[in-house]
Amino acid sequence: MQEHIEVQKIPVKIYRTPDRITIAAPMPGLGPEDITVEVTRDGYLVLDGKLRGALRGEKEVVADEWSVGPYRRSLALPSPVDGEGATVTYGNGVLVVALPAASTTRPATIRLQRTGPARGEGGEAPNRRIA
Repeated sequence: MQEHIEVQKIPVKIYRTPDRITIAAPMPGLGPEDITVEVTRDGYLVLDGKLRGALRGEKEVVADEWSVGPYRRSLALPSPVDGEGATVTYGNGVLVVALPAASTTRPATIRLQRTGPARGEGGEAPNRRIA
């Protein structure tokens, strides 16, 4: 019997300057390849983190108050952004998405590439975006 794992809604911090909107979200335990960032046509940011494999072996779980994913958060952006110009980084379990301000929202889907142990980045390079 497979256990149902509930998708965790992650908290965010949103910062805004005249030129950029920056979102920081804790997504601990994931690899960069487990994370997808999407800017939708209708002005939403969607953060998605896949469930990592369950702990295996002979260890007895004594307390189980959180899991490594799945994570998902969809939030309305406060103003139009250029999703294709996004810079996305992941390190120390925190995802940071920097979105340039724009006159109209340009959608994009960004996947991260591994740059080191539990670190990754994506965006601003055409080979890192998925149409």
